[in-house]
Amino acid sequence: MLRFLPGRETPIFRCCRPYATDPAIVDIATMNAFRCLVPVCLFVLMACGDSDAVSPDPADWPHYLGDRATTQYSALTQIDTGNVSQLQQVWSYASGDRDSLDRSQIQCNPLIVDGILYGTNPQLKAFALDAATGEERWTFDPAVFNKELLGMGTNRGLSYWTDGEEQRIYYPAGSFLYALDATTGQAVTAFGTGGRVDLHTGLGDAAREQFVISTSPGIIFEDLIIVGGRVSEDLGAAPGYIRAFDLHSGTLRWTFKTLPDPGTPGAETWPKERSPLTGGANAWAGMSLDVERGYVFVPTGSASYDFYGGNRPGDNLYANSVLALNARTGERIWHYQTVHHDIWDRDLPSTPVLLTVNHGGRAIDAVAQTTKGGYLFLLDRETGEPLFPVEERPYPSSDLAGEYTSPTQPMPTAPPPFTRQELRVEDLYPFDTSMNREARELLEKSRYGGPFLPPSEEGTIMFPGFDGGAEWGGAAWSPNDRLFFVNANEMPWMLKMNPVEGLAGADSGRGVYAIACQACHGADLRGGGVFQSPSLLGLAGRLDGPAISRIVHNGRGAMPAVSWLDDKQVEAVTDWLLTLDADTAPEDILAEAAESDKEEAGGEGAWPYPYIMDGYKRLKTSSGHPITSPPWGTLTAIDLDGGTIRWQVPLGEYPDLVERGIRQTGSENYGGPVATAGGLVFIAATLDEKIRAFRSRDGKLLWEAPLPAAGYATPAVYAIGDRQYVVIACGGGKLGTASGDRYVAFALPE
Repeated sequence: MLRFLPGRETPIFRCCRPYATDPAIVDIATMNAFRCLVPVCLFVLMACGDSDAVSPDPADWPHYLGDRATTQYSALTQIDTGNVSQLQQVWSYASGDRDSLDRSQIQCNPLIVDGILYGTNPQLKAFALDAATGEERWTFDPAVFNKELLGMGTNRGLSYWTDGEEQRIYYPAGSFLYALDATTGQAVTAFGTGGRVDLHTGLGDAAREQFVISTSPGIIFEDLIIVGGRVSEDLGAAPGYIRAFDLHSGTLRWTFKTLPDPGTPGAETWPKERSPLTGGANAWAGMSLDVERGYVFVPTGSASYDFYGGNRPGDNLYANSVLALNARTGERIWHYQTVHHDIWDRDLPSTPVLLTVNHGGRAIDAVAQTTKGGYLFLLDRETGEPLFPVEERPYPSSDLAGEYTSPTQPMPTAPPPFTRQELRVEDLYPFDTSMNREARELLEKSRYGGPFLPPSEEGTIMFPGFDGGAEWGGAAWSPNDRLFFVNANEMPWMLKMNPVEGLAGADSGRGVYAIACQACHGADLRGGGVFQSPSLLGLAGRLDGPAISRIVHNGRGAMPAVSWLDDKQVEAVTDWLLTLDADTAPEDILAEAAESDKEEAGGEGAWPYPYIMDGYKRLKTSSGHPITSPPWGTLTAIDLDGGTIRWQVPLGEYPDLVERGIRQTGSENYGGPVATAGGLVFIAATLDEKIRAFRSRDGKLLWEAPLPAAGYATPAVYAIGDRQYVVIACGGGKLGTASGDRYVAFALPE
């Protein structure tokens, strides 16, 4: 439902936020009437206005998410609404290493250039294929120097560059950015050191030993590759600076500090003396580029520690912001902060999409940014001002000792949220009375309701949860349909803060575990959670003490280094973990923990804050379904010209409920959509291990096919000769689904 009010007085906003001072506010009837009178030439201009929005050759998919505007759009039309039901699998490529790691994944959106497909596998090896047949051309293994440290990290894409003679692939794996010859797969030794650049470069001496990797590819502009990265969100986090490296030499050319130095713009939103424990504000989700303007648009995440901010009062720029930077120099052009003083881990999870909208009768170049909270901010690309009014709305203050909460948070008035915003008792699990009762009992013990309820000791229910809302798969824009497509999760999660006082001290292995490890591996050590962490029970059968210590000190794969623990604390937790048998009952571990905390409390603590987050916990019934009513996952089409939702449909199903005749529930989903000029939206992403095609104008499901493993990635669309293809990485490994190692391509019968 549309929620702008004709004649509403424009809100007054605080400084340092470039909001529109006099936004156009119109009623929907007026807008629709006006749109009918807009000359056709205006819409032609809007469809073609982005110089880099669509590849010059629509047969290719030459950039991450399709183009440097990250529109996730293909202009190909061979596959359309009339024939999509005839799609069939035409090749499958086993990328290897599926069995080498438990819970492995592939999240890669591959590139296709001149008939060659470039992708990555579960062990972050890069490869090239014949895109018509799936036949392998070459592979490159970045882990030969130290396979242990790469572990099960993920990669979401690559970058392609050519000067007409030489062709290169750039991609991140672990803590390094690699440059490869695109024709041979060999490292380009002139780049950095032996073909790679250390991603710690430019972050300062203190970050040299800290956890820094990258899961999303950099973006290429002229002779630069611009990169972000993933850092810890805990103690000892590196700063999340944005950097540009020379494409040829790997030399650092510029750095933008997302944690501003004292005396520079943005520093006034932090304490005068910023805590040395503060890091983060990193750009892990990727970025987009306006080639004509020379602007790079970067979404940032929260500052660390991400669930308690008592040591960082203030709005904390440039965390949780869309940044527009001069791509040549790194100079800030504008910023827009979507969450002030984030204590909910509300990182901006996806690339900003560059598009052109009809607003107030004019074609305006815009930036569309989706959020974990289920909102869409539509910003003027030149100024950063919202195209629809944004209200600074008041939300409750924290009652945690020493915590600061921003008195207001920015809330778009249009488009409306694409996820539910309030958890209500009447919206709990409807398919079983006893499980509905479970959910009600949980709510009675927790804080719940709308957005931005502060973290609490009793537990605050996040809805949508930590993964969104929108997530890293991105959103698609169809200039033909003039619709914006975004998939989302509606899974509730628990945010509970434990007082550190009373936890066992530094000499207790159980106490160190509670402080440093429990958030990911769980109180019962059985893992799971948002990072799909492994069980630590029976660790002695897999690793010895020195190996465990190395992993804690250095990190491994998706696990950051816990560098703030000293040697004595690492030894204590290592020794304790090695005593636990694989068959140890959860209740025995929890009973031992309670007794340990009681007996050994009062020692010198390893954690400097008064609270620590209890762990990443999805809220499910005993049947394994979300405690809420469906839909649990959605695909939404948004009319950005009018600021309205055109349609929304459930995305995915739970196989066990389907067997009971319960359909159209939606499911959790990871990976994004692709729109095509054939009037279709392709998306995999769901735990039921399918890929689907929806009609873009109304959301009707036209085709679906099973996959060898869940496709938790964004598809790519391309053509070879006169044949159009859709390809998806099938890596599985999330949400309890089996891992896979295949890329699968579909096309119409010849």
